[in-house]
Amino acid sequence: MGLAANIFHDDGSMSAHALGDFLGDAVDGRVHLDVDGELGVLEIETETGTGSMSMIEPFPGVMVTYNNFTMERCVSGFSTTSELLCVDWCREGRLEQPMPGGTYSYVVEGDLKIDDRSNHLGEFVLPTGRYCGVTVTYEVNRAQQAVDRALGGFPVSLRKLRERYCDGERPLLLHGCDDAARILSKLYLVPQKVRRSYCQIKALELLLFLHSFDPLPIERGSYYPRSQVERVKAARDLMLCDLSRTVTVEEAASFACMPLTTFKVCFKGVYGSSPAAYVRRVRMEHAAQLLRETSMRVSDVGGAVGYESPSKFSAAFKAAWGIPPAEYRRTK
Repeated sequence: MGLAANIFHDDGSMSAHALGDFLGDAVDGRVHLDVDGELGVLEIETETGTGSMSMIEPFPGVMVTYNNFTMERCVSGFSTTSELLCVDWCREGRLEQPMPGGTYSYVVEGDLKIDDRSNHLGEFVLPTGRYCGVTVTYEVNRAQQAVDRALGGFPVSLRKLRERYCDGERPLLLHGCDDAARILSKLYLVPQKVRRSYCQIKALELLLFLHSFDPLPIERGSYYPRSQVERVKAARDLMLCDLSRTVTVEEAASFACMPLTTFKVCFKGVYGSSPAAYVRRVRMEHAAQLLRETSMRVSDVGGAVGYESPSKFSAAFKAAWGIPPAEYRRTK
């Protein structure tokens, strides 16, 4: 997720043809681009879901992208020879990215990821089927020239920021970065008629934040070995293959050939919650679907998601959705 450079005319205006050609090659799936003035909207459809990227260029060489994906995975063919500084802020969901050395990194809600897109090829997995957030992409040379023209004396060197934060191997991850959230979350509140001007302010404010951030060195996030992640995913599939049957956490850890504590830690790293909480959420989502789309008795719905006792199912459903299952069916 995120965009490349070199997709604009020399005057800074968006080139729909260049952008469509580039992204058609870089993303595995059906791609449709709509450009309306200063705003471009890219829609992506793959076998596992859909996504959209709404793009606006506040300065020449700077792109702000609103990412909204509901899918299981997306394959990126992205590569560039341009010097980029890319900042991703996750508003909602999770994004798994393969890393050099056979590990995976995870960007989760509230995280800030900084890299130069030198390792952006491959399959990106959305473990919870959802990713929403903002990407700000700076093409170092053109963005620096544009910022210097717009604001004389601006103290930030984009090249120095790139050298400071991007080591060419792994992205830098700042977990739960409140300052970034304060800057970038406001982009979702601004009216359309002033969005470009607001994006200019926020693109500059983000650079000032990166320029002043201290201390260094910075931890580069949490990484999980590929072998562990693959075994955890296989155990997750086992737990979900028949929701009417309970697979204990101990059984899942044994299936994954992992110590219980290691299994729990890796599972939470991949899916964002404990195994028990994750399965409970999936069960309640499936129960809600059955109540909406079928005429099954409430007790049978409970049995289908692993509850032999109707009263326990009703209590669990109300805890998840705020109302009992029978009332949920009437209102939906």
